[in-house]
Amino acid sequence: MPEYDYPDEVAGPYETPPITFTDAEDRDIEVRVYEDEHFDALVEMYDTFDPADRAQGLPPARESRIRSWLDTILNEGQDVVALEGERVVGHATLVPDDNDAVELAIFVHQDYQGAGIGTKLIRGLLGHGEREGVEKVWLTVERWNHAGVHVYESVGFERCSVENFELEMTLRLN
Repeated sequence: MPEYDYPDEVAGPYETPPITFTDAEDRDIEVRVYEDEHFDALVEMYDTFDPADRAQGLPPARESRIRSWLDTILNEGQDVVALEGERVVGHATLVPDDNDAVELAIFVHQDYQGAGIGTKLIRGLLGHGEREGVEKVWLTVERWNHAGVHVYESVGFERCSVENFELEMTLRLN
């Protein structure tokens, strides 16, 4: 895992889940800490994920690989899901690395993108991570993903380097 420079200043504070809100499409959404009861709905979200929205090979394309991938990440870090009723429409995770930091990854189903769910999901995840004692968070994003970069900067991430087609960003929670 790469070592990054992290800001000296702590970001936040962030609201902790559960968080309920109405998105830009007038849908009632709730951000909750992931629980095992969400597993099948989470698999279903990823199973219907548009291949064009996959980045860096994630999420995996087949149900068996999705289940295996989720079994790994859900046991390692902190996770939150966005729900419309019982349907999982988004998932964000903080996965520990080898350098006492965590990597942030977020996925919002294509039918729910552009409605403000991603921002609330990230804020809820960072609030959960903050409460759990996470100190340093990093992520990579394709540098031409201007909407993603804007969201990450709006919640407190700072750019730290550009490697080829990826922009690396960091944030300090505690």
